[in-house]
Amino acid sequence: MAIPLQQALKVGAYVMQKKWKKEDRYPLVLMLEPLFRCNLECAGCGKIQYPEEILKKRLTPEECFHAVEECGAPVVTIAGGEPLIHPEIVEIVSGMIERKKFVYLCSNGILLEKYIDRFSPSPYLTFSIHLDGLQETHDRLVCREGVFDMAVRAIRAATARGFRVTTNTTVFEGEDPAEIRKFFDYVKELGVNGMMISPGYSYDWAPDQEHFLKKDRTRNLFRMILADRAGKGWNFNHSPFYLDFLEGERDYDCTPWGSPNYSVLGWQRPCYLLNEGYASSFRELMEDTDWSKYGPSSGHAKCRDCMVHCGFEPSAVGDATSSIKNTLRSISSLLPAG
Repeated sequence: MAIPLQQALKVGAYVMQKKWKKEDRYPLVLMLEPLFRCNLECAGCGKIQYPEEILKKRLTPEECFHAVEECGAPVVTIAGGEPLIHPEIVEIVSGMIERKKFVYLCSNGILLEKYIDRFSPSPYLTFSIHLDGLQETHDRLVCREGVFDMAVRAIRAATARGFRVTTNTTVFEGEDPAEIRKFFDYVKELGVNGMMISPGYSYDWAPDQEHFLKKDRTRNLFRMILADRAGKGWNFNHSPFYLDFLEGERDYDCTPWGSPNYSVLGWQRPCYLLNEGYASSFRELMEDTDWSKYGPSSGHAKCRDCMVHCGFEPSAVGDATSSIKNTLRSISSLLPAG
């Protein structure tokens, strides 16, 4: 099953508790970036373009633990940069697990085989491996040959040791839907627990600005990619309502506070993708940010075409608990596909 039942139950109970308390804004996933440094220079990435003095910085384990306790989200995504470069990443992950947080450790896979035996399998830990397509496509997008093969070896090594593994795929303009469908079939055969997919967001600092999708193009492309997905046996690590949204079957406004970002620079306003300043605390982020300025309905130019999972997956999760019918559909989606 793509999303573990234990995680689904805990997140569901958390959401219902927030609704019962009539809290309109609450986090679901803490997007933690303990460093920005990476061992790749992907054309679509805006993080590695920071100056060297920023790339040298990294969060301490204590700062990471304080952030997750301050935020309170049940799920933590550890990204970057490449988290496995961080010399204390094992301590950070272990501390999150001790706090009963569901951890998704994002990696490009280059270092995972080398370091995997420092981790222990846990229902609270998932390795999320970056794969943007089959070999030629992925290596082109990460700007280095051979990375696809390293990532696949890392996936096989992790699954063989009993770890939960998902893939994380970003779709850009100009990609072939038929090839992406073949890629999903390939990933399914690798035996991963789930797949994540999202249209690319136009980072201002990303070297390649020509291949970010517009909203209408995103919907048309994802209709072709996800056609008859129920019969393909693909397990997606998403709410089914987010996949509906990508296909244009549902329309949501963004929930930017649903996936708050904490990094070496602080709490990023308003979200992981836009950089409009930083707050010194989670409370300041939530209370002092003018949320009406963001999301497609706000008219913000940078939000107009965004359909990225970190902003709209929380909206979809909220929809999943909005009625008994939707809740039942969400529960049925937890069953293995195919």
